[in-house]
Amino acid sequence: MAHYLLSVHGPAERGEFGDYGSREAMEEAFAATGAFNEELKTSGYWVFAGGLEPAATATVVDGRGEAPVLSDGPYLETKELIGGFWVVDVPDLDVALSLAAAGSKACRGVVEVRPFEGVA
Repeated sequence: MAHYLLSVHGPAERGEFGDYGSREAMEEAFAATGAFNEELKTSGYWVFAGGLEPAATATVVDGRGEAPVLSDGPYLETKELIGGFWVVDVPDLDVALSLAAAGSKACRGVVEVRPFEGVA
């Protein structure tokens, strides 16, 4: 088995209903994502998942000097950021890609698949 990060990318600026055009669309995506999460657990692929707070809540820490330097906001200035993610434990890349497609459909977002180099 191998671990993959399935990261959901979306706009850095979120509207009243997050990345969705209406409350109804947001609730439908949340319900579909909840069902997808249950499928991951039932299939044994689930490791961990979570949604992230807006990038404005981030703090960047640079501890390379004598004292850590803390900066408010995201590390990168970009129009799109990671809004949430799944970590899955699957037999191979093909399964990870298939799950990413299902997750993308459920959450209505673009999903990037990256293998972990190793798991500590």
